[in-house]
Amino acid sequence: MKIYMENLTHLLFPPRCPFCDKVLFSSVFLQQQWVCPACVGKPEYVQEPVCKKCGKPLEDQRKEYCYDCKKQKHIFRQGKALWVYQKETRSSIYRFKYQGRQEYAHYYGRELAQKYGAWIEKCQIDGLVPIPLSRKRQWQRGFNQAALIAKEVSRQTGIPVYEDLLVRVRNTRAQKELNDEERKNNLKKAFKTKANKVQLDHILLIDDIYTTGSTMNEAADQLRKSGTDEVYCLSLSIGRGYQEE
Repeated sequence: MKIYMENLTHLLFPPRCPFCDKVLFSSVFLQQQWVCPACVGKPEYVQEPVCKKCGKPLEDQRKEYCYDCKKQKHIFRQGKALWVYQKETRSSIYRFKYQGRQEYAHYYGRELAQKYGAWIEKCQIDGLVPIPLSRKRQWQRGFNQAALIAKEVSRQTGIPVYEDLLVRVRNTRAQKELNDEERKNNLKKAFKTKANKVQLDHILLIDDIYTTGSTMNEAADQLRKSGTDEVYCLSLSIGRGYQEE
């Protein structure tokens, strides 16, 4: 019955390909293909070698850390990401966040769980925490993109989402508008945690884009202060860990 209802929903409200935004017709969707055949190879998946701390792809396999992680100390234990932040991925995330393509979250979460399910289990994660938006920004957008992704990862892994554990108490500027130093200052005291009543020992922070790690770092700091032993990070996309010529 559940499968029937899902198929009926998709026939009435067909999902769109996350990369070209064309409707996925039933013949494609019923084969459990969330991307149209022409776009299967478009996203660039993060591959080894990667930074041992944040997960950014590295150019030289002899190096262990990216240039950002060499410059600053991160409070989170380790980070991973699904795709390199480039043209196709950038366009997909833009439509997801600003053009209401919330259905993309199903594909995003499934891909994250498929690639990093074993890593998540190894880290003994007992709670997923999406990076929160400010009240103003969530009201303007109508949803929190990180929370939608986290809920799908939860459906795939069985790990619960704690959407209200971390709150954003300041309406900060968009990180993409700032340089490295401004990003750090922009997020100072931007987050607060509610009482960790269930005492989560290993938390996985989830966000859509990882740049320098300032957002994850500030969030991880607050979670550690609330009593969490280890904080890990999982992002949909991430920049490269080296300067491109």
